[in-house]
Amino acid sequence: MTEDAFMPVDDHHAWLSGNEIDEVECLVPDMTGVPRGKILPASKFLKGVAEEALRIPEELFILTVTGRYWPQPTVTHPASIDLVMKPDLATLRRVPWHDNPTASVICDVEYADGKPVDIAPRQVLKRILKEYEKRGLKPVVAPELEFYLVKQNRDPDYPLEPAVGISGREEAAGQAYGVDAANDFDEVVEDIYEYCEIQGIDIDTISHESGPAQLEINFNHGDPLELADQVMRFKRTVRQAAILNGIYATFMAKPHENEPGSAMHIHQSILDAKTGRNIFATASGRPSARFLHYIGGLQRYMAAAMPFFAPNVNSYRRLVPFSDAPTTTHWGFDNRTAPLRAPRANPENMRIEHRVPGADANPYLAIAVSLACGLLGLKEKIKPSDPVEGSCYRYAHALPLTLEESLSRLSHARPLKQMLGERFVEAYIGVKEAELDQWRRVISSWEREHLILNV
Repeated sequence: MTEDAFMPVDDHHAWLSGNEIDEVECLVPDMTGVPRGKILPASKFLKGVAEEALRIPEELFILTVTGRYWPQPTVTHPASIDLVMKPDLATLRRVPWHDNPTASVICDVEYADGKPVDIAPRQVLKRILKEYEKRGLKPVVAPELEFYLVKQNRDPDYPLEPAVGISGREEAAGQAYGVDAANDFDEVVEDIYEYCEIQGIDIDTISHESGPAQLEINFNHGDPLELADQVMRFKRTVRQAAILNGIYATFMAKPHENEPGSAMHIHQSILDAKTGRNIFATASGRPSARFLHYIGGLQRYMAAAMPFFAPNVNSYRRLVPFSDAPTTTHWGFDNRTAPLRAPRANPENMRIEHRVPGADANPYLAIAVSLACGLLGLKEKIKPSDPVEGSCYRYAHALPLTLEESLSRLSHARPLKQMLGERFVEAYIGVKEAELDQWRRVISSWEREHLILNV
């Protein structure tokens, strides 16, 4: 590996040659966050970039998580036109798990007239960041991502089981923050760290979470687009590292019936672009009015934003009381039962931790929508509720209970739809409703267990 194997490149020809790359994976994140795209010989990739000849159909953005298309789209062109893939060459990286020297690059997409595709999740995040830029502001985020390691499961009718680590014993229960429990999975974790280093994925600490064989990785803070790119790559990396170690890694929000779910907490703060000062703190180090307005926006639009934070039918199984998951719209200082937590920090690091998004969320959309809600709070100067002390679980459940309910809330949230782009929101709702239609046709094991002979 050359020294610049994961650095932004000015001369992609030299980089591909220097790293002896044979193939290039062109990745486009879809509505779910799944990397779609094409795999090309390096020579054809270079030609495609030079001639702007890399193409992919617009239908990519009406694919459901099952791989099927939204059957009756109203927002795409009827001829299913081709889009131009525009590789972001700063994202060119080696793919470390392939035997054949391979690189990957994340692509934006444009129409033939050069306009960006407004229903592409990466473009939605760029759109929100532009709104901040217009106001002289710069968001900073730091995701925390939880996931489970499980035994390989090839029959979806059987429940998942925790993976077995070096000890050879299955965890009977979670060992929150257990060092030895985390070390039990050293082999896969070492591969994850190695693969992340090669790809320039800037992860920080790892810890064992509350579920059996459940781990959490923290990312260092930085630019929202770069962090969304890293999270997408990280998910793929963890899955590959697990498979190479004979197990699976899952980012399902709730993979086990009686265990905590997996979240993607997003720490966020806003800087003044000129001075670099954190606008969430006053000169005396106290929370500013804009900090409170930002929280007010997150609160007011939280229910409408839920399809992006909890995008799957399984997501809502995670959001139950006393399970390390939020159920209300409250906020509090250093209160982990609150969906919006303000950690104790010095003025430079004053931030809000959004604890609602699940690990199954599309990182581009979870970050974009969280920032959009906060920006609406700044624009509308929304006052938040008083901070909660003590457990938020003593309050009634205030978040949507199902994906159907959250999609209904989103469809009526005009300010949020306008901020994200109404055409994008229409496409997203269509994809999610198509997934719901597919899910409703499935007969579950619970139904077979309790109804086959009892009703």
